Amino acid sequence: MYAFIEGKVDQKGSNFIVLDAYGVGYEIMCSQSVLTNAPPIGEKMKVFTYLAVRDDAMELIGFASLEEKRMFMQLISVSGIGTRTALSVLSSIPLKDLTLAILTNDITVLSRAPGIGKKTAQRISLELKDKISEADFESVPSLGFSPQAATQGPVSEAILALESLGYTQMEAIRAIGLAVKENGPDATADTLVKTALRGMMKG
Repeated sequence: MYAFIEGKVDQKGSNFIVLDAYGVGYEIMCSQSVLTNAPPIGEKMKVFTYLAVRDDAMELIGFASLEEKRMFMQLISVSGIGTRTALSVLSSIPLKDLTLAILTNDITVLSRAPGIGKKTAQRISLELKDKISEADFESVPSLGFSPQAATQGPVSEAILALESLGYTQMEAIRAIGLAVKENGPDATADTLVKTALRGMMKG
């Protein structure tokens, strides 16, 4: 119903803002990224929105970008995940890390959000992994490989090898991404690991 709302910031709360759009005040429950990027009161901003309809209320949910809104829509499609829990996830985990965590089944990262236990984190990854599109993945800073490569073949093997050496999954993914850029998409897992370790030792 509401794709976005653009207006002047009238109020700011701990988890909402009020936008004055042509004399109408819209109270919008929003993610932390919206609050962080919100300008001072009286200045104009644009918020992408979703209207959540429940039996007892209607709530406008606001997002800083279309990518964040798309991720929210995917999260609430997961059984047991409501609007507030989905917002909590978005507010606790940067979008790029959340995308990668779902794709690579990183339960530790997914469990960072308040109210998300291990079983719920596993369910999020299980139900959304196949829904992560090329467009979603491209919202993550260029890593040098595709979503499919992250879960199979030399790239996946190289990521697992770095994890076995004690690096976190996110550290391994970023390091292997740089190694792929340096060596090309056809590099072997061994080459990728050696290049990644060399780069991590330098940096």
